[in-house]
Amino acid sequence: MKRRLTIKISLPVIFLLVLGMSGCGWWKDMREWWRPADMARATPESLYKRGAELYQEGRYRKAIESFQRLMEQYPLHNLVVSAEIGIADSYFSDENYIEAEMVYRDFISLRPTNENLPYAMYQLGMCHYNQIGAIDQDQTEAIKALKEFERLTARFTESKFSVLAERHILECRKRLAEKEFYVGKFYFTQGKYKAALGRFETIAREYPGIGLDYKVRYFLEESKKRFIRQEAEEKIKKEKEEKKARAKAAKDAKAFREGK
Repeated sequence: MKRRLTIKISLPVIFLLVLGMSGCGWWKDMREWWRPADMARATPESLYKRGAELYQEGRYRKAIESFQRLMEQYPLHNLVVSAEIGIADSYFSDENYIEAEMVYRDFISLRPTNENLPYAMYQLGMCHYNQIGAIDQDQTEAIKALKEFERLTARFTESKFSVLAERHILECRKRLAEKEFYVGKFYFTQGKYKAALGRFETIAREYPGIGLDYKVRYFLEESKKRFIRQEAEEKIKKEKEEKKARAKAAKDAKAFREGK
């Protein structure tokens, strides 16, 4: 009986001693949130300050928790707006662009007159911009980024974030032009000159003056010449095949008439 009682008392004590002596970061975080004194002193200002400190330390998930706690406990406080941006920025800095995009987009939708709107719109564009893949990959993110940056510059022409967006607009347009050129050149090397011509014409029409004009002009003219020549050769080939077919048909008809 005494032995069993000793075990029941000792195990929890040993467990707590091990945790208390542990240098693990997670235990430190648990203690930070579970201390009753801290819970009692948690004001909107202290929660936001703590979230900002955690963000600066690169502890983005913990920063999000602090900002969310502020929003849940003080939903009408003026720091809620800053906490929303803090959550979005934490996701963004943690390279969780899908979650960041959702929070920025909600902010733009729910706070259309807020002074932080240009920043949120710029960051929304950057969520897509940072996911742009290599030139031989799908460029959907470049298209989305371009759309968001253009929306920002059209609405807030004087904002400093529009100035930053203008540079990214040029980069997105260049990336999309390079993608078209990559595909066009592939068709060109495969002898599919009509398809190549369509790609080069698109670049010349939609993406002038971004550094590809000389190359595009050369391949555009060369594709036209080769396509015309290819069309002519195919026409001659088709005429020869039709002539041969008519000759065979006439020969077969003559043989039929003669009973051969």
